[in-house]
Amino acid sequence: MKIEIVITALALVGFAGALFLGLFIRSIIDNRYFRRREEEAQKDAEIILEKAKADAEISKKEAALATKDEWLKAKQQFEKETEKKKDELRLQQEKTRAEITELKTKEDSVQRKEGEFAARDNFLTSKEKTLRLKEQEVDKVLTQQNERLEHIAHMTQDEARKQLLENLDNQVRLECAQLIKDRKDEARNSADAEARDIVLQSIQRCAADTTVENTVCVVHLPSDEMKGRIIGREGRNIRAFEEVTGIDVIVDDTPEAVILSSYDPVRREAARMTLEKLIQDGRIHPGRIEELFKKSQEELNKKMKEAAEEVLFELKVHGLKPKLVENLGRLKYRTSYGQNVLQHSMEVAILCGIIAVELGFDPKIAVRAGLLHDIGKAIDRENEGTHSELGAELAAKNGENSIICNAIAAHHEDVTAISPYPVIVQAADTISSTRPGVRKETLSNYVNRLHQLEEIADSFKGVSKTFVIQAGREIRVMVEPEQISDAQAEELGRQIAERIQNEMEYPGQIKVTTIRETRYAEYAK
Repeated sequence: MKIEIVITALALVGFAGALFLGLFIRSIIDNRYFRRREEEAQKDAEIILEKAKADAEISKKEAALATKDEWLKAKQQFEKETEKKKDELRLQQEKTRAEITELKTKEDSVQRKEGEFAARDNFLTSKEKTLRLKEQEVDKVLTQQNERLEHIAHMTQDEARKQLLENLDNQVRLECAQLIKDRKDEARNSADAEARDIVLQSIQRCAADTTVENTVCVVHLPSDEMKGRIIGREGRNIRAFEEVTGIDVIVDDTPEAVILSSYDPVRREAARMTLEKLIQDGRIHPGRIEELFKKSQEELNKKMKEAAEEVLFELKVHGLKPKLVENLGRLKYRTSYGQNVLQHSMEVAILCGIIAVELGFDPKIAVRAGLLHDIGKAIDRENEGTHSELGAELAAKNGENSIICNAIAAHHEDVTAISPYPVIVQAADTISSTRPGVRKETLSNYVNRLHQLEEIADSFKGVSKTFVIQAGREIRVMVEPEQISDAQAEELGRQIAERIQNEMEYPGQIKVTTIRETRYAEYAK
């Protein structure tokens, strides 16, 4: 047992010694390894340091070379610019030398001219003295001659001058008056000829159909039996038709026809379309009448719009507001003394364009003004005022410019014209309205209208003679100058115009001109 303990103890001692010896040997080995690694690291560091120094030296040399290259380039650029500046300076110096030479030449020329001017001045001074002496001699001679003339004519110099100026003034006035008269006559003759050519050319280049104005239209029926169905039981259908359409239905002995009567052509046309639809449909009762009348109105509005758009396309008028297009289409069913107003407006527009081109004005403005000049007739039956006034207001509300509005308002001279276009529209309107055959009026109505105009004018006190001219469009009133003054003559014209407007019906306008003149006659015996 003791031996085992001893052996165990010896073993432990041996193991501890071996462990210690191993650790000792390991520390020795480790110290040598670390020392070797340190020496290797030191050597690597020295190599890296040497390489870095070499690279730095190379970079330094490269930088020096780059700097030197840039310096050489800058030097070359500087030398080029310096050479260029020298060349410019050399040219400037040469130019300056040339200018100096030119200035010297001019200076010599100026000095030479100054010498010539001085010599001329001296010459003129001597001439002036000579002329002054001669003027004194002439004045003396004139004075002597004037004294002799005064002695011979028995009048002073001032009196003779005054008489001479009066004679010269009278002669000049007479010649000027004669010259002015000749020029006026020449201008009037040429203007009349030119205006006649323009009007004739305008009429020849424009033609329009004539439409007879009616207040009734006839609707043909398939049979007389249809009359009873239109009237209805106890007149129910015909009363409903008249109430809905606002027109009068005349059922008489005319076979297979009824008559629709109304002063509103648009409503009359809508009623005609409604009645034809009712006849075709066969169902005639109040409810159906109202339904078809609304449908007919819609179709009629579409038809009027298409008619207006066709006119605008043909005249090449653009930019018209929808409200103006709508009212322009309404003129398709409006007539004035047998002349269709839409056709008349189109004709006036064409004439305005022709006249404007001949006179050198803008034809687009003239055509637009001519087309819209009677637009007020589409609404004059529902509103108070003249058609020119209503048309100008309607055009202004729908964006037309002041020239167009003024042309509409002034084409009957109701307002003052601000441009030549109202005169062009007025001339075109007159050509379209008064050319032969364009309007229908019975001879008796025409003669009665002329007699009525004369009677109204002759009824006023102080009127001596009355002349109706231009087919009843103008009346000229001659007054007694002893009874009527100038102010009274002006007031008389206004009163005659008011009576004509209140008591008569006529197309367009009538111009009233009052004439007052005083003549004095003496007889030499």
